[in-house]
Amino acid sequence: MPRRRSGTGRRCIGCMVSKEKDDLIRIVREEGGLSPDLASIKEGRGAYLCRNIECFEKARKRNSFARAFRKEVKKEDMDNLLEALKEEISTEQ
Repeated sequence: MPRRRSGTGRRCIGCMVSKEKDDLIRIVREEGGLSPDLASIKEGRGAYLCRNIECFEKARKRNSFARAFRKEVKKEDMDNLLEALKEEISTEQ
C-alpha cells in the first residue's frame, strides 16, 4: 500500500531536508528583493529554509536562491535577507 503524505512537507534549499511547512521559513522574491514571509501569505514563488543561519549560508554558497527563484539574486538582496533572518531567529529564541 502506498504511503500517504500530509501535503504540508517542504524541502529546505540549504540542507535539502524535508520538514513540515511550519518548521521552515518561507522566502519570497518581491520587487524590493528577498524577504521572509512568516505568515506564508505573500504571493509569488517561494523557497524554504530551516530556522537557522547555517542553512542560509549553505544555500547561499550553493547558489540555491537563484535556482529556486529562477533568476539571479543580487548580493545586496542576500545581505538584506540575512539581516532579516538573524532578527527573526533571535526573536524566536
